[in-house]
Amino acid sequence: MAKTTSNMMPLGTEAPDFSLLDVTNNKVLDFNTVQNKKGYVIMFICNHCPFVIHLHQSIQDLYHDYKNKNIQFIAINSNDIEQYPEDSPEKMKQLFQKSKLDFPYLYDETQNIAKAYDAACTPDFYLFDNNKQCTYRGQLDDARPHQNTPSTGKDLRNALNCLLENKTNTDTQKPSMGCNIKWKY
Repeated sequence: MAKTTSNMMPLGTEAPDFSLLDVTNNKVLDFNTVQNKKGYVIMFICNHCPFVIHLHQSIQDLYHDYKNKNIQFIAINSNDIEQYPEDSPEKMKQLFQKSKLDFPYLYDETQNIAKAYDAACTPDFYLFDNNKQCTYRGQLDDARPHQNTPSTGKDLRNALNCLLENKTNTDTQKPSMGCNIKWKY
């Protein structure tokens, strides 16, 4: 595991479009057709990363707190499954069924979407407004594995609340930190 930080997409960047397999229902999700939302949380995660595992409950809590506020959550796994078979689509589906999450968990087999977002690590979080312009990118919160800091999702929660209240987020946006995306060679 190589600790890696986010590349921090410039604020205002338009969300790159994608069409990827949603392993939860075996259908392709075309992001271009997902519309009429107040905001979009895109997160690059995977099954095996201890940084992601440490945040599972916070991600679930965040989703449940905002899913009825017109926020679309989408998770994307871009890892090389030949090197990391625990991140395979079958295992992705099992994880979401076990976690009882019902937002899309997409498989980026070519890794082109991770590259389009300039994603570097898992987890890596992005928030886009209703025009799909980036308003936040970075960490969920300051919690890391093997620390006594509980995960609350405070950084992304603040960004979501600012978006919903039409306020400018003046808090410092800190890069996420986690395992590097497992690139194909």
